[in-house]
Amino acid sequence: MTMTPPALTPTRAAGLDRLQAFLPRAGRTYAERRNFDLGADRRDDVSMLSPWIRHRLVREDEVVSSVLTLHSHGAAEKFIQEVVWRTYWKGWLEMRPSVWRRYRQAVAEAVRDLDRDAGLRLRFEEATSGRTGIDCFDAWAHELCTRGYLHNHARMWFASIWIFTLRLPWVLGADFFLRHLIDGDPAANTLSWRWVAGLHTPGKTYLARSDNIARYTGGRFDPGPQLAAEAVAIAEPHPLPGPADLPAVGDRCPDEPVLMLIGEDDCDPLSLGVPPNLIRAAAAVVLTERRSPLRVGESARGFSRGACADGLARAAAASACATSTLGHDAPPVALLDLAASAGVVHVVAGYAPVGPTAEWLTEVGPPLAAAGLRLTRLRRRWDAALWPHARKGYFAFRKKVPGALVGLGIGPGEWLD
Repeated sequence: MTMTPPALTPTRAAGLDRLQAFLPRAGRTYAERRNFDLGADRRDDVSMLSPWIRHRLVREDEVVSSVLTLHSHGAAEKFIQEVVWRTYWKGWLEMRPSVWRRYRQAVAEAVRDLDRDAGLRLRFEEATSGRTGIDCFDAWAHELCTRGYLHNHARMWFASIWIFTLRLPWVLGADFFLRHLIDGDPAANTLSWRWVAGLHTPGKTYLARSDNIARYTGGRFDPGPQLAAEAVAIAEPHPLPGPADLPAVGDRCPDEPVLMLIGEDDCDPLSLGVPPNLIRAAAAVVLTERRSPLRVGESARGFSRGACADGLARAAAASACATSTLGHDAPPVALLDLAASAGVVHVVAGYAPVGPTAEWLTEVGPPLAAAGLRLTRLRRRWDAALWPHARKGYFAFRKKVPGALVGLGIGPGEWLD
């Protein structure tokens, strides 16, 4: 049976509907077919849940729990591993925030290079507008810009061609993705590009091959000799620091009235544990524009706006509180005014991992404190259970996943046997 490609509506209800529709295919069918990219209108073989999971309109714990109601762990392992890959990336970057800062600095410098180097600018524009002459790459560039989504296998091929065939700076490719993907995630996106380039696992690269593309696109594309024959790893300019401890945060909900903040990293405020009767006001903080110094695509901006608006509406429906929406250029005083209007001295937000929302919260923290307001960031149990295991490579992390899930009450105890 062929599934209709889902309408990518940025609401929790739409995400839950997509989850229910995909559940029958999340077992062995997914494991056998997940690598096939048969076109933008033929997405039977993947869940396409990533936009909702990235914004936590649908949470990782409920996705995995739902899958295990229909499939054994053995049958669903491939799908579960794809869900926890994003968790691994987030935990890894959370303990190495300097990697994100380096990336941001490198993007800023590469954007300046575009103004200084006309040849680089031309090659960059040909790549981002789909005019390279490599049919598969050009089709994916168009799909990314118009739909805000790419199949995961296509993302790997695209990144490899960008780096090793077109020889463009990897950070500009990662930035291109982050500007347009509706599931654009600072950790997963940055570290996946680093992995392809040979930076995440030093010396280990990913080379896009014509035969692999032909096979897994069902013959739609076959770039033949157009692609690079080798992928020489990019060298790290400076040694990376080892993993630091995770930042300490509040793990208890306040027992006093609060202003609830909702950002694109966590749009399910009602599951954070704050009693609705204590939510006196709620504010959505839409910071998608901060993903890049270049223009962020409308698909990405629109999905994030909608996700934040949906979280805000559900918070208001449960608590009958006043609501507001702040943009990427909102000054800290805007929060002070909202708190004063609501008569609260406590601001609560879901913990934002490394990325634009975390940067913004760091900016507003001192002004809030100076005005006598407290800011509590609540880390979810899923993150607290899994992030600490992301100190090394993914395969070491994967060994810890079953035990962590059992600790969260997800899955049977025989996983640990």
